[in-house]
Amino acid sequence: MFYSIRHLTKFRYSVAVSESIMEVRKTPRSEGAQGCLSSTLTVLPRARIFSYRDYLGNTVHHFDVPGHHRQLAIVAESLVDVHDVPVLPSSLGATAWKDLDDAVAVGDFWEMLMPSTFARSSPRLDDLAFRLGVERRSDPLSLIRELNSAIYVWFDYAPKTTRVDSPIEEALGARRGVCQDFAHVMIALVRRLGIPCRYVSGYLFHDKSAHERSSPAASHAWVEAYLPELGWLGFDPTNDVAAGERHIRTAIGRDYADVPPTKGTFKGNASSELTVAVSVELTSGPPPPDQSQAMPEDWQAMAAPEPEAQQQQMQQQQQ
Repeated sequence: MFYSIRHLTKFRYSVAVSESIMEVRKTPRSEGAQGCLSSTLTVLPRARIFSYRDYLGNTVHHFDVPGHHRQLAIVAESLVDVHDVPVLPSSLGATAWKDLDDAVAVGDFWEMLMPSTFARSSPRLDDLAFRLGVERRSDPLSLIRELNSAIYVWFDYAPKTTRVDSPIEEALGARRGVCQDFAHVMIALVRRLGIPCRYVSGYLFHDKSAHERSSPAASHAWVEAYLPELGWLGFDPTNDVAAGERHIRTAIGRDYADVPPTKGTFKGNASSELTVAVSVELTSGPPPPDQSQAMPEDWQAMAAPEPEAQQQQMQQQQQ
């Protein structure tokens, strides 16, 4: 399947700021069943954009806007090809837990097993683990499927009930949150079992017949767990599904702290207002080489510049 993706992030400042420094992680990964055929990043005010690959293979763009400006708009556009994902077995064999422990003993998984910024133990997590019976039984794949469904049932999906930097204690206390919270809770529970687990940032193409709870106008998040014989497998506790051909991977990390779509600072005594828009559309295939893919007029309007020392983090929560 081919997907055309647009992701706009726009910051408006109450007064002109003198400089913005930003990192951006919006380029889809190319590996396994997914290939990023093209990707562009546009910044207004215009800036020279640099990029590098971090140690987990994520593409990171970074730039500096040194002049005075009242707003900053970042638009990422990508074309991605995602092949069908193999059907998972119903369960793993009787030696699966031993095979997992053997793989962990000789592999480099420690970062995805240790507590991290947002995926760590807490009294409320301990209570949830007890209520859900989070202990080794059956086989690793069957147990992760159980947890994926249990978290979906236990928590309500409720946008704007948590913040981008909220600890999982808030979502656990309220029993509600967004995909970022669902992912962090599941990662923390899965790691308790000695199963390597990591955070995935990306996009979900919404099938109207599937009734997903996550927002189609925002980026998405889910988890990947490492299982013997199968490798890294994706699970989406927000929607109680295994990650498939509609899940488009952008970045992986220990948790959200490693992979925010945008992260930066600005200089100036100003407040900021954030606007985010995401569009994921199914397309028949790559356009002809000579065909221009013009940005839709409504997106052009959102990104267009408006008429014309303190630092603040600039991040966006995944829904």
